[in-house]
Amino acid sequence: GNTAINQAPVTGESIPVDKAPGDPVFAGTINDTGLIEMRVTAAANNTTLARIIDAVEKAQGTRAPTQQFVDRFAAIYTPAIFVLAVAVAVLTPWLMDWTWSHSVYKALVLLVIACPCALVIATPVTLVSGLAAAARRGILIKGGIYLEGAYKLKAIALDKTGTITEGKPKLVATETLAKDVPEETVLGWAAVLAGQSDHPVSRAIVQGLAESKGEVQEFSALPGRGVRASVDGQALVLGNHRLIEERKQCGPEIEARLAVHEAEGRSVTLLASDSQVLAIFAVADTIKESSREALMQLHALGVSSVMLTGDNTATALSIARQAGIDDARGDLLPEAKLAAIEEMQKRYGLTAMTGDGINDSPALARSDIGFAMGGAGTDTAMEAADVVIMNDDLRRIPETIRLSRRTRRILLQNIVLALGVKVVFLVLAIFGSATMWMAIFADMGASLLVIFNGLRLLRASK
Repeated sequence: GNTAINQAPVTGESIPVDKAPGDPVFAGTINDTGLIEMRVTAAANNTTLARIIDAVEKAQGTRAPTQQFVDRFAAIYTPAIFVLAVAVAVLTPWLMDWTWSHSVYKALVLLVIACPCALVIATPVTLVSGLAAAARRGILIKGGIYLEGAYKLKAIALDKTGTITEGKPKLVATETLAKDVPEETVLGWAAVLAGQSDHPVSRAIVQGLAESKGEVQEFSALPGRGVRASVDGQALVLGNHRLIEERKQCGPEIEARLAVHEAEGRSVTLLASDSQVLAIFAVADTIKESSREALMQLHALGVSSVMLTGDNTATALSIARQAGIDDARGDLLPEAKLAAIEEMQKRYGLTAMTGDGINDSPALARSDIGFAMGGAGTDTAMEAADVVIMNDDLRRIPETIRLSRRTRRILLQNIVLALGVKVVFLVLAIFGSATMWMAIFADMGASLLVIFNGLRLLRASK
């Protein structure tokens, strides 16, 4: 049979693809229109969908665990201080003629001053505050490691359909060519004829034109080409470039007009009578209003952008040009997106990936930080990602990077503050000026200072 297949879950193409007998059909795609019979050519564990899931698991397995500096430092610092305190308690009576009670007191003062509470708590309290601040903005981050690491991002790869664009075809251009028929009549015929078809491109044309009524007779579908009918007594066809070529109605002028639209990656539909082409309709996926602003913000932060899409290269280049993206690569299946991420990591350094479909999952898992669209995204993509953007607004990505940089600054402030207070009171303890009350202040006071400093991230999120 003949039909139109929505391949967006696997390839990312925004416009459904016409399928005729003999064409391959991916598992996990959606049959939009006709009735078809399919012959299975791959076992369940060897389908495109199964290979995507396998790639996700392998990509997640390659991520190396990050050891926090504070944990490593505290593991050495704490036993070292304990040994030093024991040495003060045991050796100073022999070396400095202190009394045993005085040496034990000084050892306890040293232990309390050097207690790493403030240092150890400096990291988690800051990261938890940052995670909560992100959640208030509709950004769900799956761990402090990703919040802490986002400030180092050098490049970001972006899927097209549903991420940069709306993911729904819309009528973006209309050209009426008939000189002997009023434009209103031509557009009315197109609306009536398109309304008889359930093809996604026809639905986009109907939604983009004013509602019209007319008597439709002898309606028939032309598989893989369009539809044919008589509207108010006028014989008409509404179909693709191939149909008009077969009818020998494509002259140089028509070809030139079609080339302009096809270079922009648009799907072109033509309305024709028996004698002439009456109108051209261009349908395309449109860019989200927020995408251009998000890309500008990312570039201002020094992050390079690359589009990775399963859609054709012409469409990819057109959308990238409109959105202000540095580079675009089209006709990519999931395995190719995964390879592109690995190439970007070698070329740029720390690389993020943004997507919403099953086809994006391997690249999301393999990237250093994966951003998934939570509103329109698939469960597979959100599971593979490290950060979920709940409102599908790309501007949340540069916002995450800015929050990460602020979190990093406060984190460093807290570590310096915790160590600085300890060093000052340790010097006082060594020279015999520190008391137990001063030691308690050095411990509890420093802990409170780093807590309040970390909580400033919550105030900034309001």
